[in-house]
Amino acid sequence: MRKSKNNWAWLLVTPMLVMVAFSAIVPLMTVVNYSVQDILGPDTRVFVGFEWFRKVLRDPELAGAFLRQLLFSGSILCIEIPLGIAVSLLIPRRGVLVSVSLVVLALPLLIPWNVVGTIWQIFCRTDIGLAGVLLSGMGLDYNYTVDPVDAWVTVVIMDVWHWTPLVALLCYAGLRAIPDAFYQAAHIDGASGWSIFRYIQLPKLKGVLIIAVLLRFMDSFMIYTEPFVLTGGGPGNSTTFLSQFLTRLAVGQFDLGPAAAFSLIYFLFILLFCYVFYALMMRSAES
Repeated sequence: MRKSKNNWAWLLVTPMLVMVAFSAIVPLMTVVNYSVQDILGPDTRVFVGFEWFRKVLRDPELAGAFLRQLLFSGSILCIEIPLGIAVSLLIPRRGVLVSVSLVVLALPLLIPWNVVGTIWQIFCRTDIGLAGVLLSGMGLDYNYTVDPVDAWVTVVIMDVWHWTPLVALLCYAGLRAIPDAFYQAAHIDGASGWSIFRYIQLPKLKGVLIIAVLLRFMDSFMIYTEPFVLTGGGPGNSTTFLSQFLTRLAVGQFDLGPAAAFSLIYFLFILLFCYVFYALMMRSAES
């Protein structure tokens, strides 16, 4: 006889599901409401349809911020994923050094985002910062406050320092999940270290790498605090990303309609990109 499923356990999580749905849907509906209306006063609103969407998409600053965002996300993914894999391979597999290595590696992840920006702001100053003084002493004309290239490179290095440990920890967990039988068979066959990595470790890390890439892409595409504290989006607009463009609309110019419209575009783009990327990666992993 087939046993009937007991679904009473769902009642235990229903209150939390309702709270999460309420906290997510209500703000989203508020943004949707603002995106199609022109608020002229506390009690005066005019329905404008897709006018704010057209206005935002025609903004020339949006195109520049979007290209900078894509370049930044692509740059940090190309650096952090290989570097995280390399670091995870260097972490010891047993002994006291395992705990020490994991704790030291996780330290940057425990620092708040605004503190990270402040640390690197001081660290890279050419008058008192260790990195800034060292680079200046080497004869390099480095100044992230006036040179767009220096500012860009500094923001990228800061993000790599902050988030590569996350990729390394995820990859290390994936490596520890590989059964020892695979390594024993490889040693019996006389496989080299590169062959073990190419045919055993890397294929087994595909699932972990999908999660790492998705997490880092979503977070990098929403980066705000660190570059805002470090450079303020400058010099000029060289480190102004989409989140800062949105903040400028909503807070700086107080254009709630265009800001709400861009928030929806921003949200839908990230959602669509992650879905497509996840589908392609899963199809590649299954093939």
